[in-house]
Amino acid sequence: MSGGPRRVAVTSPQTRVAHARRTLRRRWRAPRLEPGEELRARALHRAQRRLGAVTLLLLCALVFGLPLVFTAAPVLDELRLLGIPVSWLMLVLLPFPAMAALARWQLRGAERVEER
Repeated sequence: MSGGPRRVAVTSPQTRVAHARRTLRRRWRAPRLEPGEELRARALHRAQRRLGAVTLLLLCALVFGLPLVFTAAPVLDELRLLGIPVSWLMLVLLPFPAMAALARWQLRGAERVEER
């Protein structure tokens, strides 16, 4: 033996929990809802899925629409504001604030759906 410090395996608490879950071997089942709660849950899921689809569609329109605007209006490269092409300003200043506004709108919509 070398006489050095003894090596010890160190694991996080999450690792121990994950290993413990594997040994349980029980099948997880979703809790059963009462009929009235089930109808409300289905309606809530449908409404939020619809809102999410609209949000995704608007996000795709933003991401893919901006290059189409640049292609359709090449004059934006020639227009300058403070010496910078307007197309560059649009590319820098438009997408992220628009995505933040879209995320806020979606979140508020999801909260409104849940309050009903």
